[in-house]
Amino acid sequence: MTIETFLQWEERKELRWEFDGFEPLAMTGGSNAHEMIGNNLRALLLAALRGKRCGVRGPTLKIEVAGRIRYPDAFVFCSAATRDQTVIYDPVVVFEVLSPSTSHIDRIEKLREYQMTPSIQRYVILEQDAIAATIYLKQDTAWTVSVLTGDAMLTMPEIEA
Repeated sequence: MTIETFLQWEERKELRWEFDGFEPLAMTGGSNAHEMIGNNLRALLLAALRGKRCGVRGPTLKIEVAGRIRYPDAFVFCSAATRDQTVIYDPVVVFEVLSPSTSHIDRIEKLREYQMTPSIQRYVILEQDAIAATIYLKQDTAWTVSVLTGDAMLTMPEIEA
């Protein structure tokens, strides 16, 4: 299945589906904790980006990364988008909230995909059961990893936040 075929196929479906480059993957429902973290994250990003050139979306708008279609819990992009656009092709920062059922995909598969996407400068994985985040940051052509816990502050100069 190609991305174009997948997008046409998914458009006719009621549920959201991701595309792993080979086949559609059904997006299952999340927990209350997962949704609360995602909502708080998007609210904080909206406030931080108000009046700036970048915008935040998620979790119902798709991104295309490394030949795949993903629905991150939140992402920031800095390019123009039309009102009817359903896919963003150049996210700058991507956020995923870990769930037990998606931990492997978020930590391994999506990490690789996001690192292969030229526009992505930072990938942030938020823990659901602890106050902690793993941050992957692109610096030139290499990626560094750091962990934030407690009341540490996440700064993202690439999006002025």
